[in-house]
Amino acid sequence: MPTYRDEVVVLRTHKLGEADRIVTLLSRRHGKIRAVAKGVRRTSSRFGSRLEPFMVADVQLYQGRNLDIVQQAESLGAYGADIAQHYDRYTTASAMVETADRLNEAEATPQQYLLLVGGLRSLARGDHAARSVLDSYLLRAMALSGWAPGLGECARCGTVGEHDYFLAQLGGVVCASCAPAGSPRVARDTVDLLRALIAGEWDVVDAASGRTTAAASGLVATYAQFHLERGIRSLSHLESNR
Repeated sequence: MPTYRDEVVVLRTHKLGEADRIVTLLSRRHGKIRAVAKGVRRTSSRFGSRLEPFMVADVQLYQGRNLDIVQQAESLGAYGADIAQHYDRYTTASAMVETADRLNEAEATPQQYLLLVGGLRSLARGDHAARSVLDSYLLRAMALSGWAPGLGECARCGTVGEHDYFLAQLGGVVCASCAPAGSPRVARDTVDLLRALIAGEWDVVDAASGRTTAAASGLVATYAQFHLERGIRSLSHLESNR
């Protein structure tokens, strides 16, 4: 029987029957996987707790016709409990795994897997503000999918310089000549923060003011949802909690 092993992040789960679950996984080597975890809702299950959202595991799967079957699961990163204790971390992690779930198979690369694992680990440890972790994750995930925002030159005409407009539909910052009439200006420190978020310059990110952080978060959310072509539902819970 065809079996294989891989490292995975659990993105979401659905009940199946009385004791089983369908789990959606982002794996390191096999892209996105949908599999049946049999008996995991029973209290006697050997690995049910290892297949909850935000958990990282080493799994063995049997390759089925429509859905694979989870045969074994060993924990690699038990981040779920630490994340679930804090509302902001939980809603942030929910937005991250929802974004990862939107990736098509061509985009579900080992780099996307490692990016998500790193983001969940940072959230669980409380290394940085939860919303900043999300903003950095979204920008990097978009970049890995080929949608890196232009931040150093006009995204439309390529003019190098410090530009005062950011438009998701045009791909990032744009110069005054390319910005449509009535476009809102973006503060220079907000663009600098976007650069720091995508580069992982956490000393700059952590030192940013609340006003600048909020402005950058709004731009990141708009940019990510524009390129995903639909909203990230979990973001609405983050916005309502601000």
